[in-house]
Amino acid sequence: MASILFKLGLFLSVLCIVFSPSQCAVMSIDLGSEWVKVAVVNLKRGQSPITVAINEMSKRKSPNLVAFHSGDRLLGEEAAGLIARYPEKVYSQTRDLIGKPFSSSKSLLDSLYLPFDVTEDTTGTVSFKIDDKVTTYSVEELTAMVLGYAANLAEFHSKVPVKDAVISVPPYFGQAERKGLLRAAQLAGINVLALINEHSGAALQYGIDKDFSNESRHIIFYDMGTSSTYAALVYFSAYNTKEFGKTVSVNQFQVKDVRWDPQLGGQNMELRLVEHFADEFNKQVGNGVDVRKSPKAMAKLKKQVKRTKEILSANKMAPISVESLYDDRDFRSTITREKFEELCEDLWEKSLIPLKEVLKYSGLKVDEIYAVELIGGATRVPKLQAKLQEYLGRKELDRHLDADEAIVLGAALYAANLSDGIKLNRKLGMIDGSTYGFVLELDGPDLQKEDSTRQTLVQRMKKLPSKMFRSFIQSKDFEVSLAYESEDLLPPGATSPVFAQYSVSSLTETSEKYASRNLSSPIKASLHFSLSRSGVLSLDRADAVIEVSEWVEVPKKNLSVENSTNVAPNISTETGAQNSSEDSNGNTNDGGNSNTSNSTVEADVVIEKKLKKRTFRIPLKIVEKTVGPAMSPSKESLAEAKRKLEELDKKDAERRRTAELKNNLEGYIYGTKEKFETSEEFEKISTSEERQSFIGKLDEVQEWLYTDGEDATASEFQERLEMLKAIGDPIFFRFKELTARPEAVEHARKYLVEVQQILSAWESNKPWIPKDRTDEVASDADKLKKWLDESEDEQKKTPAHSKPAFTSDEVYGKVFDLEDKVASVNRIPKPKPKIEKPTSNETESSGEKAKDSDSSSDNSPQDDKKAGDSDDSANEKVESAGHDEL
Repeated sequence: MASILFKLGLFLSVLCIVFSPSQCAVMSIDLGSEWVKVAVVNLKRGQSPITVAINEMSKRKSPNLVAFHSGDRLLGEEAAGLIARYPEKVYSQTRDLIGKPFSSSKSLLDSLYLPFDVTEDTTGTVSFKIDDKVTTYSVEELTAMVLGYAANLAEFHSKVPVKDAVISVPPYFGQAERKGLLRAAQLAGINVLALINEHSGAALQYGIDKDFSNESRHIIFYDMGTSSTYAALVYFSAYNTKEFGKTVSVNQFQVKDVRWDPQLGGQNMELRLVEHFADEFNKQVGNGVDVRKSPKAMAKLKKQVKRTKEILSANKMAPISVESLYDDRDFRSTITREKFEELCEDLWEKSLIPLKEVLKYSGLKVDEIYAVELIGGATRVPKLQAKLQEYLGRKELDRHLDADEAIVLGAALYAANLSDGIKLNRKLGMIDGSTYGFVLELDGPDLQKEDSTRQTLVQRMKKLPSKMFRSFIQSKDFEVSLAYESEDLLPPGATSPVFAQYSVSSLTETSEKYASRNLSSPIKASLHFSLSRSGVLSLDRADAVIEVSEWVEVPKKNLSVENSTNVAPNISTETGAQNSSEDSNGNTNDGGNSNTSNSTVEADVVIEKKLKKRTFRIPLKIVEKTVGPAMSPSKESLAEAKRKLEELDKKDAERRRTAELKNNLEGYIYGTKEKFETSEEFEKISTSEERQSFIGKLDEVQEWLYTDGEDATASEFQERLEMLKAIGDPIFFRFKELTARPEAVEHARKYLVEVQQILSAWESNKPWIPKDRTDEVASDADKLKKWLDESEDEQKKTPAHSKPAFTSDEVYGKVFDLEDKVASVNRIPKPKPKIEKPTSNETESSGEKAKDSDSSSDNSPQDDKKAGDSDDSANEKVESAGHDEL
C-alpha cells in the first residue's frame, strides 16, 4: 500500500526550492466569485519563495470585475470605482456564470439586481452586450480578461514572464465549467498546469509544515465564501519508503469526501440586509416608490450593506448611510446584530448541511474529527461560528489557516511541484478525487438498451488523474454519451446529466473489410478515456479489435539417423532419431572405447501448416457532437475571440502609455514652476527674459492640457514635453553645474596630490618601473593641472547664464583617463632574476676534485664503508622527509 501511495504522491516543499539556470516563475490564481488572488513562486534574495502578488493599490486581493466605459476597458480596482455610478457597465459574477445555461445565468443576475444587457449565444450560455450596444463578449472572454489581469500582476511582482499557472476551482464545478475555465485561460495566454479543487489547495497549505508520522488525523475544511459553501473531509497520515538506501517517512493526505451547497454564501446574508433596508427606505418615502427598480440605487445600497455586515461581525450594532440613494433622497438607518441574525435565521441551519452530510456518508463521528478548519470570508460571521460550535460540541473552532489566502498559497505549492523549472525537497503526498461519478452510454445498431450499454466509467472520488478503457462487441458505427452518474447530484444549473456526445465511425467499413477473414471471435470496439488532473473527462481514442485465425506455413526440422548399429529393429525411425538426438546432446564420446559406434545425423526441412491467431487494432474516427454549454467552440471562433482580446490589450497598453505621458507632462510643469518659485539660484543661471519666456510656455501647455489636451494622444503629450525640455534642459543643466562643477574640480585636485605621492612611492618601492612611464604619468598630471587652472579662469569670465566654459563631466572624464594610466603603470611586474651559467675554469677544477675523491676511495675501503653508511643514512632521511610531506 505504501508503494502505491508513494507513486500517487505529489511531492511538495517550502524549505528548498531550486530553480533552473534560466529565470523561472509560476503562479497560482484563486478565482473567486467576488475576488481574485494571485501567488507567485519565484526565487528572490531576501523574500519568501512563495508570495502573494499585490495589485496597483497595494492590496493582496483584487475585485473580480470588468468594466467598459467611454470606449475603455477597466479591470480590478479601476472597474470597482464605477460600480455605484454605472452598475450596468461593471460586469461581475463571471466565474459563477461559466458553463451555465442562459436561463440559470439570467436567474442569478436578476436575484443579485445586476442590470446587464445579456443575450444567449450559440452554445446556450450568456453573452454581454457592452455600452456601445454592438459589441458582445462571452462569459469566457470576460473571465479571460480577469485571468490576464491576474497574470500581469504576477509578472509585475516577479519581474519575469509568467505563463504557467494552477487555477483553483470550487468542488462543485462540473465538466462544462472546468472546460470553459480552461478555454478562458487559453484565451488569456496562460498555460494551465492543472485546475485544483479549493479544498485540496487548503489541505496542502495545512499539511506542508506538519508531521503525521506519529499520528494520523481526519480534518474537515469548512469553507463559506461569497456564493457557496462546502465541507471536505481529508485524511492526513504518513508512510515509510526507501530513499537512497534509508527509510524515510513521507507525509500524505487523501480527500475522502466533499459536500456542498453552491447557492449559500456571504452574499445571501448581504441580500437579506439589502431587502430589509430597501423595504425600510420604501416605507420612509412612501407614494408607491420602490427603490429596487433603480439599478444605480441598488448598487449604492449593496455597496454600503457590505460594509455594514463587516461592522456587525465585530460590533452589536452598525449604522448605514447612503447619500442620494434615490431621487436625491439620503438614507440613514441602523441595525443590530440580533436583527441581522433573525433575518438570516434559515441560513444558519442550511450552513450545517454540508458538514452533516460529509460526516453521514463517511461514517465518522464528531469526536473522531481531529479539527474543523475554517476558511472563506463568510466564516468570520459570529452567528455562523456559534452554530458550528454548537453542532460540533466544541468551545473553540480551528482557524490555523488564513481564511483569504490559504487556497492560493496551497495552489502555489502545487504549481511549483508541476513546474519543470523548480525542484522541491519536502514531500507531501496528495490524492484528490473526482467530485462527480460518470457513466458511459452507448447507442447504435445491434445495441440493446440494457445494462451493458450503460456502464459506470468513473466512481465518485476516483483519484486524479486516471485512465480507463471499455471494450464491447460491436461491428457497426455507434454513438457514445458521457453523463453524470446520478441525476440527484448535478452541477449547479445543469438541466441534463449528459455532458458530452461523440460519434464513432468507420467501424462498419472495417467490419465489412474483415468479414471474409476467418474471425476467431466477434469484432469488438475498444474505447480509451482519460480523467485529467484538472478533473476533465475525455474520450481519447477508439479502436476496432479484430481477431483472425489463419493457417500459416511453418518450417519443421525432421531428423533421420543413418549407419547406427545400436538402434533396435522393432523401434520406429522417429523414435530412433529422437534417441540419437538425445544421446548426441547429452553424452560425450570417449575415443579410447572401441565398443562405441559411429552414427551420422541428418536434418531434413519439412513444411507444415499451423493455425495461428492474429489481432488487428484499427483506429476509428471520433467526431464530437456535444451541444449546449459544454460544447467545444470551433478553431475559427477561438481565433476570433483571441484577436478581440489582443486588440483590447493593445488599446489598454496605449491608454496606460497616454496616461503616463500625460502625468509626466503635468508633473514637469508643476515641478518646474515650483523650482522657479522656491530657489533663488535660478536667478543666477538664467536671465529674467529667459525665465519669463519659459514660464509663459509652461502656462500655455498647462492651459492646453486641461482643455484641448483632455483627449490628446500619447504622441501629442510626448511632443509638448520634448518642446518644454528643449527650453528647460539648458537652464537645469546650468543649475546642476553650479554645485557639480566645483565638486568635480575639488576631486580632481585631490587626486593630483595623490598622483605625486604615488610617483614618490614608485621611486622607492618599485625601482624597476621604466622612467619613461613614470615621466609620462607626471606629464599627464601636469597637463590636467594646467587645464583645470585655465578652465577655471575661463569660467570666471563666463556669465552664469551662459554656456559653461567646462563641465563636471569633462573633469571626471580627464580624471578617469589619468587613473587608468596610473593603474596600468602600477601593474608593471617586477622582472625575474637572471641565472648565470658556470665558467670553463670552474668546470675543470670540479673534475680534478672528482678524481681526488676516486683515488682516496680506492685506498681507503673503511672510509668507503663509512661513506656508504653515510649515504644510506642520508637517503633514509630524504625518503622520510618525502613521506612526511606526502
